[in-house]
Amino acid sequence: MDQELLELIDSCKRGKSRAQRELYRRFSGMLFAVSLRYTNSREDAEDVLQDAWVKIFRHLNTFSRNHSFEGWLRRIVVNTAITHYRRQLKHAYHADIDEVHATPADLEAFKDLDYTREELDHAIAQLPTGYGTVFKLYVIDGFRHKEIAEMLEIDINTSKSQLSRARKYLQDVLAHMSLTALKTTES
Repeated sequence: MDQELLELIDSCKRGKSRAQRELYRRFSGMLFAVSLRYTNSREDAEDVLQDAWVKIFRHLNTFSRNHSFEGWLRRIVVNTAITHYRRQLKHAYHADIDEVHATPADLEAFKDLDYTREELDHAIAQLPTGYGTVFKLYVIDGFRHKEIAEMLEIDINTSKSQLSRARKYLQDVLAHMSLTALKTTES
């Protein structure tokens, strides 16, 4: 970690408002992108991010210089988004569906297809909330199933099945996108 960032963090710990504004300016874009990944709307992402910044400044004294500051910030945003997700689950109807597994043949069918970043982001955004949360935690942020299970207060096998379902769902969305694109080019 560079000396300038360490000094900025120390100034924030001392309650210097100019340093806090600079820290916010430096990291708010990245953290908003993380927040958006775990929420269903821009408004929810803004709420999550606001709550996360309050936690960041409240707990800045607990940050250890032996760790990645960006990683520490991301973790706070992810945990805040998960708390937001849990609150919303209490008010939402949650239907259980049958187990769905992607087969090697399913994976092979999509092996040579290329998608743009925007297409992948669009497909991921269509994932149902439970699938999407586990998929993003596992695939994008690199958490293990045990960590995901603890964060979401679910069984490890539920995390694994949600990931499997998310992959299958994504395959279906991407297949539909490919068919639509193919029909458009054939017209």
